Amino acid sequence: MGNCCQDKGCALEALRERQGSILRIVLAINVMLFMIELTAGYLASSLSLMADSLDSLGDALVYGFSLYVLFRSERWRAGAALLKGLIMLGFGLAITVALISRMLSPVIPVAEMIGGFGIFALVCNLTCLILLTRHRSDDINMKSVWLCSRNDIIANCGVILAAGGVAWTGSMWPDFAIGTLIALIFLRSAFYVLTESIQQLRLGVSGA
Repeated sequence: MGNCCQDKGCALEALRERQGSILRIVLAINVMLFMIELTAGYLASSLSLMADSLDSLGDALVYGFSLYVLFRSERWRAGAALLKGLIMLGFGLAITVALISRMLSPVIPVAEMIGGFGIFALVCNLTCLILLTRHRSDDINMKSVWLCSRNDIIANCGVILAAGGVAWTGSMWPDFAIGTLIALIFLRSAFYVLTESIQQLRLGVSGA
């Protein structure tokens, strides 16, 4: 029995080590994406690119929290998921404020920059999604980071569509529409993660 428990402990530790290695890689990718996309979004006057850069920053924070609680208890991981949900909610609201500001001061963004950096971000986030997919069912911690990565793919595809729309119409509205969609994705995922984490925390309290 002792050997069995020891084997299980070793297996769990090995799993956490693999998760940690993956999280460090995707953390580095998202920090890089945040800096590149924010700069490009500012230069291109693109709400969709800037919203996507905030998505990358939010993900970097999410992955950092996930690394911090990796070897801690289920309650710690549920608490981290709660914090991630709050971060996602905050960024969704920040994008909403930026959208309102753009409506008051319209600017036509640069379609070529939006498309080029949108494709670059899509390649990076597809890499992250592939790395995270095998661990998405491990626990709520890894499930929440996988959800973040999946949302990134949706947002990146939207940014590329925004570039085509801006080039075709010569207006800011396709970019504005995608920025709105990204904000809605943030808010929807935030409420999902918050609900799941609160349920986990309540189960932890009742089981204590």
